[in-house]
Amino acid sequence: MKVALFVDGVNMFYAQKKLGWHLDYKRILHYFVPDPEDLYNAFYYTGVQNPTEAKEENFLNALTMMGYTVRRKKVKVIFDLDSGEEIRKANLDTEMVVDMFNTVENYQRAIIFSGDSDFERALELLRTRGKEVIVVSTRGMVAIELINSADRYYDLQYLREDFEKLPGT
Repeated sequence: MKVALFVDGVNMFYAQKKLGWHLDYKRILHYFVPDPEDLYNAFYYTGVQNPTEAKEENFLNALTMMGYTVRRKKVKVIFDLDSGEEIRKANLDTEMVVDMFNTVENYQRAIIFSGDSDFERALELLRTRGKEVIVVSTRGMVAIELINSADRYYDLQYLREDFEKLPGT
C-alpha cells in the first residue's frame, strides 16, 4: 500500500514544544512507513525567514536528504493596525491541500501531521475517494473536527517510546 505523509511543519513545531521532546522525522518515516518501498512521498510544509537562518536551512536540507519534499514559503510580516503589533505569517494550507489532490492517484493512505481544523473538508474528500486518512497530532493542539474526519487518530504523546526504539538521525 502506497503511503503519503503531509507534515504541517509549524503545527508540529508547536506540538513538540507542548510535548517537551524533539520529533525525529527519520523515526517518523520508519514508524509510519516501515517498508521504504511503500512510501509514495513525504511532504513537509514550512514558512522560512528571509534570509533563511543557517540552522533552519540545515534542518530543511536534512529533511530533503531523508526523502522529504520540502515546501517553503517566505514568512510575511503583517502589521495589525488595531494593536500595532507585528505578526509573522506563512500559511501553507493551500499548498498542502493542492499536493494532497494533485498526487491522490499515487497513494492509498494519507497521513496528515496537523491539528488544524482547516483540513477537515479536504480529509473528508480524500475519504470519498477511497483513501485511508490518518491524523497525527497531540491533545490540546488537534481540532475535534480533524479527528472526526479521519479514519484513525494517533496522539504523539503516546508514540514517544515507540519512536525512540527506531533508528533516528
